[in-house]
Amino acid sequence: MVQLNFIDFIDRKGINTSTIMEDLTVALLDQYPGIDVYLEQDEQGPPTGNPINIEIAGRDFDLLLSYADTVARMIEGSGIQGIEALKTDIELGKPELLVEIDRDKAMRYGISTMVIASTIRTALFGKEISDFKVGEEEFPIQIRLAESYRSDLANLMNQKIAYVNQATGQMGQIPISAVASFSYGTTYGSVNRINVERVVTLYSNVVAGYNSTRINQQINQLVKDMPLPQGYSLRLTGEAEETQDTANFMLLAMLLIMSLMMIILVTQFNSFIKPLIILASVFFSIIGVFGGLATFKLDFVIMMTGVGIISLAGVVVNNAIVLVDYITLLKRRKRAELGIEEGGLLPPDVAKECIVQAGKTRLRPVLLTAVTTILGLTPLAIGLNIDFVTLFRDFDPNIYFGGDNAIFWGPLASAVVFGLAFATLITLLIVPAMYQVAARARANFLRKRMMNDE
Repeated sequence: MVQLNFIDFIDRKGINTSTIMEDLTVALLDQYPGIDVYLEQDEQGPPTGNPINIEIAGRDFDLLLSYADTVARMIEGSGIQGIEALKTDIELGKPELLVEIDRDKAMRYGISTMVIASTIRTALFGKEISDFKVGEEEFPIQIRLAESYRSDLANLMNQKIAYVNQATGQMGQIPISAVASFSYGTTYGSVNRINVERVVTLYSNVVAGYNSTRINQQINQLVKDMPLPQGYSLRLTGEAEETQDTANFMLLAMLLIMSLMMIILVTQFNSFIKPLIILASVFFSIIGVFGGLATFKLDFVIMMTGVGIISLAGVVVNNAIVLVDYITLLKRRKRAELGIEEGGLLPPDVAKECIVQAGKTRLRPVLLTAVTTILGLTPLAIGLNIDFVTLFRDFDPNIYFGGDNAIFWGPLASAVVFGLAFATLITLLIVPAMYQVAARARANFLRKRMMNDE
C-alpha cells in the first residue's frame, strides 16, 4: 500500500487532489498485467464501504460466479461513466492438492478416512500433544513433520499409518499412498457468507469527479429487472446502502421535528390552521434548498445537507411565527376596539387591514433575521478563508477559497443560505395570503352555520 499525503490546500496554489487522482488512475489502471491497482481517498469519518458494491447471494457457488460475470459485462457494456474497474472479492485459480482416498482399500486394512485425514493434517499443520511448564507459564507442544519433509510430496504421501491386521491381530504399517492418491487442481481463495448465504461481491471505486450516488442509481436501473432463479438475490450495498440508511434516518428526524413543532404550536395558538400555515413555510424552504443546489450544480450531501435542512426549519418557523402571531395580536386589538367578542368575525376589510399592517410592521425583523443569517453563513458556503493572526500581526489576511473545512461544512451552509433566502420571500408573501384564505374560509363556514341555525 502506498499512501500519498498532500500539503495544506493554501500551499498547493490551487492544485486539486481530485485531478491528481484522475491522472494516477489513468497512469496505473490496467497498465501492468497481473496487478490490480485500487485507488481511494482517505476515509473521513466512519467507514461507509465501497462506493460501488454489488452482492449476489445464493446456493450454487459456480452459478453465483456466472451471474457476477454477467452483471459485470452488463455494467461494462452499458456505458456508465465514472466506474474505475469492477473486481470480485473471490480469488480464483488458487492451486490445491486433492487427496482422494480409496475407501475399499482403506476398509480392507481397517483404517478410517478420519485417521488418514488426521495424519496428513498433523504432518502439515501440527497437533498439540502436551504442555511445557516453566513456573506458572504453560507453553503448548506441537508435533509435525520437519519443513524439508512437509515440502516434499513423496515424503508426505509415504508416511506410515499404523493398523491392526483383523485376521492375525498384529500391528502393521502401510504408507498413505497405498490407500490414497493425489491430483492437482484449482479452487477459490475463500467462500464468503452473509446471513448464512453464499455471496459473491462486485466492487469498484469511483473515478474522481463523478458522483457515486448517481452511478449506483444507474446500476440499480440496469440490474433491477435481471431475471434470477428462486433463492438468488442481487442487492446494492456498501456506500449506497449507507447513503440510503442515512437518508431514512434524516427523513425520520425531520418528521419527528415537524411533529414536535406541530404539538407545541397547537398548544400555544390553540388552533390547527395557524400551525399548518407556519409549517408550510418549512416545506417551501426545502424547495429553495433543492432549487439552489440544482441552479449552482452543487452536490447533495445526505448527512450535512440534511442537517442544514433540519437546522433551517427552526429559523424559518421563527420568522413565520413572528408574522402570524402579530396578525393574531392586531385582530385581537381590533375586536376589543369594535366590541366584538373573542373569536368573533371581523369585517373583511378590517381583517385584511390587520394582515397588511402586520406584514409592514414585521418586514424589518424578518428581513434582519434572514439577511444576518445568510451573510453570516455565506463565507462558509463559498469556502472563504481569512487568517486573522497574520491579519493583525502582518496586515496580511491571506485570503483564499476552498480547503477541507469548506468541503465538510459547505453543504450545510449552502442548504441554510438557499433555503432561508427562498423561505423569506415565502414568509412575507405566501404566509399572509394563506392566512387570508384560511380566514375567509373560516368566515364563510361560520356564516353558513349561523344561517342553518336560523
